[in-house]
Amino acid sequence: MRIYCAKDYEGMSRRAANIIAAHVVVDPACVLGLATGSTPVGAYQELSRRCAQGDLSFSRVRTVNLDEYVGLGSEHPQSYRYFMRKNLFGQIDIPPANTHLPDGLAPDAEAECSRYDRLIRELGGIDLQLLGIGHNGHIGFNEPDQAFTLGTHQVRLTQSTIEANARFFATEAEVPRAAYTMGIKTIMQARAILVVVSGAEKADIAYRAFLGPVTPQVPASILQLHPHVTLCGDLAALSKLMEAGAEVCE
Repeated sequence: MRIYCAKDYEGMSRRAANIIAAHVVVDPACVLGLATGSTPVGAYQELSRRCAQGDLSFSRVRTVNLDEYVGLGSEHPQSYRYFMRKNLFGQIDIPPANTHLPDGLAPDAEAECSRYDRLIRELGGIDLQLLGIGHNGHIGFNEPDQAFTLGTHQVRLTQSTIEANARFFATEAEVPRAAYTMGIKTIMQARAILVVVSGAEKADIAYRAFLGPVTPQVPASILQLHPHVTLCGDLAALSKLMEAGAEVCE
């Protein structure tokens, strides 16, 4: 695993954008696995800026997102489809038909999960998967559990995740209680993985995920077993890893 430490969120975002952009330049038709939440937004803004300046094109890129809330349609302002359109897809030259998320309004959950896994296989798999890490160690919506999950599935969100996501809704009661998410197997099959972490509140979980035991109680810890993981963080988020002697690049 390679760890990059930036001074602050802006520096971390630029580094993450550099890594994503490099994949697009090397393979203009690559498949990017994308994430939502507040941490990747800075990287998306930087990628959008480069595209607007003509330095980068997403015209042949295909994307698959990690997850989507159950019960929210694509036009709902808190759906992840809406989030991606606002923060990235609407700012770059990617054809809408090349962007994929689970369907939060699908009437048959099992069929939707099978469809999404089949779609990823038909695209040839994921070249680079972008991930954030939740406060409880979840990646996508793979919550702490007794075993690592496999393919795309519907999950009940834990109370800690509901509370963490409530800031995006008017009230906590409006946060959906279920979501579709890629499974751990799907994530681990990506050819490369980029993890972004920011802020002192993520220091403990970053340490547990990358220097603690591999356990489904900390889903992100499985990333220790992937051969091509890059962790990008700011000083605050990586502080405990650095104190423990983790080798860090600047």
